[in-house]
Amino acid sequence: RDRMRGAFGGVGVTVWRDAEGRTVLAPHPDGPAERAGVREGDILLAVDGETVTDGTTVDDVRAWLHGEVGTTVTLTISRPPTPSFDLTITRVLDHAPDIGYMRIESFTERTGEETRTALQALQGERVSGLVLDLRGNSGGLIEPAVETASQFLQDGVVLVELRRDDEEQTFPVRDGGVAPEVPLAVLVDGGTASAAEIVAGALQDRERAPLIGEPTFGKGSVQLIYDLSDGSSLHVTSAVWLTPDRHRIQGQGLTPDIASARGDGPQDEQLERAVAYLMRET
Repeated sequence: RDRMRGAFGGVGVTVWRDAEGRTVLAPHPDGPAERAGVREGDILLAVDGETVTDGTTVDDVRAWLHGEVGTTVTLTISRPPTPSFDLTITRVLDHAPDIGYMRIESFTERTGEETRTALQALQGERVSGLVLDLRGNSGGLIEPAVETASQFLQDGVVLVELRRDDEEQTFPVRDGGVAPEVPLAVLVDGGTASAAEIVAGALQDRERAPLIGEPTFGKGSVQLIYDLSDGSSLHVTSAVWLTPDRHRIQGQGLTPDIASARGDGPQDEQLERAVAYLMRET
């Protein structure tokens, strides 16, 4: 008990702002907030009587929730249609989740191999979950994208290519995936395009991982480019890409399972949502 005196901790909850500007909570499994009665999706109205306003940042709320271990903090919560109510929670030492993070910026010839190597290293650290960040990834080569998706799948289809003559080419899962059972969440946004949408679409359709963030770009076609004598060029679409459930990527993109804006502040709210999801799943 003496060792705990003066140590700072929290209440075991993830905080973010939703699209309507409300401050939303998600308790960590078996943490003090969950044991006190906090539920995912609860709206935070006040902390120890300090009202959460439009000007209150997520970092402000985190600072209010943290304090000396063993002290209490009272949250005023809205959970419609129930009237707002208070929950008093005792702070404990924070425990960082054993969750890995992998960002892929583009798909080049070596991306599949590099992804496999990185996943093997993460597994050596015994991570309990993984966030795959495809935000801002404008695409690249198809084969490395298929290889990357295959690391998280056991079998089945990654991609269907529908050609102009109505012929189809199916790209199956490559054998030897190293992380088919690791709990996974995928971050996407409007900059996620082309080969990155192939990976995200396969993992979403196969119910391997939720997509978290914003709708993707919607670039899912193969184009042939012909240079003309006047210096211009002619672009002819020769094929379009379909996800395993035959969702057309071109012009439509992918809709996230959990919609979340990135936020204007220094805190990455989409990443926070992904971590909160994985902590519930592990």
